[in-house]
Amino acid sequence: MSIEKRQRRDMCAFYRRVVCAARLVLVGLLSSIAHERAWADAGAGPSIALFYGTQPPVSQLRDFDVAVVEPDSGFEPLKHKNPDTAWFAYVSVGEVEPQRPYYAAIPKAWQLGDNTVWGAKVIDQDAADWPAFYVEHVIAPLWKKGYRGFFLDTLDSYQIVAKTDAARARQERGLVAVVRAIKARYPRARLIFNRGFEILPQVHSLVYAVAFESLYRGWDQAGKRYTEIAQADREWLLAQAKTIREQYRLPVLAIDYCAPADSVCAADTVNRISAAGLVPYVTDGGLQTVGVGPARAMRQ
Repeated sequence: MSIEKRQRRDMCAFYRRVVCAARLVLVGLLSSIAHERAWADAGAGPSIALFYGTQPPVSQLRDFDVAVVEPDSGFEPLKHKNPDTAWFAYVSVGEVEPQRPYYAAIPKAWQLGDNTVWGAKVIDQDAADWPAFYVEHVIAPLWKKGYRGFFLDTLDSYQIVAKTDAARARQERGLVAVVRAIKARYPRARLIFNRGFEILPQVHSLVYAVAFESLYRGWDQAGKRYTEIAQADREWLLAQAKTIREQYRLPVLAIDYCAPADSVCAADTVNRISAAGLVPYVTDGGLQTVGVGPARAMRQ
């Protein structure tokens, strides 16, 4: 066989492998999208736990489809890979705490104000270089550690400092840019929004699920106490959930809070959230214990 014929044969074999691999990736992506949209169609959703303690109890968290953990705890998802539970990293977008490893690299000009309750700095989402900074300094190191999902918190912190419609619009534009930057760099990343209702019309197709806190029972960080949620606040949240489920076909997670020893409160709250057609998770105010939700074992 001549050199030219061998080269043509090898080139054809190479392209066949590339096409085959692309088809497999496409089939996998379409299957994943169809599976996730089916949750919304069936009025169900993935069971999701959140644990922000220093030593995530893997054996308990594996009862959930998704487990959100504090990445600075030292937890290594690559050591606990399994086909049934996805490990998501908690990440804050709208603000940053001084103890975060990337805090010192954030320009002072990007720090617009303070969240005094949590001791955090509110970040200017409209800063031109913020999306690239966020992907490089926050998401990329966690992706390298094995996280393939991210729980995006503090998406509404800009409202602490943005007091006009124009200012809020600029901050929302920046948030959209951050979300798109994450997905541009890591298309396979799965994102759970904590609220972020204002930007969902623009980025809902990039979102895995939407969460919010305190539908029936909440936690007052300033007063260090558990609270009952006012009816008006609950109705507003339920209206948001209805739009998310019906218009965007996304699962909605309601995170509520009860004292760890109050099993009656937890069970009652889980039942009420489930009756509203939402995915429940009820835990303690500091998310230091594994809470109650529709764990996989409970659904089977």
